[in-house]
Amino acid sequence: MNPKEKAQKAVQLLEKAYPDAECSLTYQEPLQLLIATRLAAQCTDKRVNMVTPALFERFPDVQAFAQADVSEVEELIKTCGLYKTKARDIVNMCKMLCEVYDGKVPDSIEKLTKLPGIGRKTANLIMGDIFGKPAVVVDTHCIRITGRLGFHQSKDAAKIEKILRECLPPEKSNDFCHRLVMHGRAVCKAGKPQCTQCCLSEICQYAAGT
Repeated sequence: MNPKEKAQKAVQLLEKAYPDAECSLTYQEPLQLLIATRLAAQCTDKRVNMVTPALFERFPDVQAFAQADVSEVEELIKTCGLYKTKARDIVNMCKMLCEVYDGKVPDSIEKLTKLPGIGRKTANLIMGDIFGKPAVVVDTHCIRITGRLGFHQSKDAAKIEKILRECLPPEKSNDFCHRLVMHGRAVCKAGKPQCTQCCLSEICQYAAGT
């Protein structure tokens, strides 16, 4: 089975196991997802979803965030960890959105990654979930599971993104990554993968002991 065939099979197996592929971050518009994803770095989505309602109520739009006192943002996001860096990035990001992009979240990875604190993982999530374009979100679940499946032996997110883009059906790639998160939390866990319960075991090098 070549990489494209294995990727197609993995897509099919995950679609069957997890029919509903959704981002686990709660948001109502593009800016909120952009900010929530920045907050999710080294923090659980569950925790982010507990923090963002009050944050978005206090700062309802990009202009409000751009004019915000960083210390006030810090207080509202404190439980997300790395809150000082995240607060600074959020305010500076919104300033740049207002000054350069007319207050709108841009629709290209190149433009998104120019924003303070935004890397390719977040940019890909925005491209897929907001703009419906082919995207590969390489988070810890993606790195771990695709490595165990045998697509790569790397920890380099940029290299893994390139490998997966070359073998995944573009129209399926974004949902595939959402399903990897769901599968990583439920079955293919970092410490103790439950291979006997895994929908991907038939195509998995790790499960086969190789």
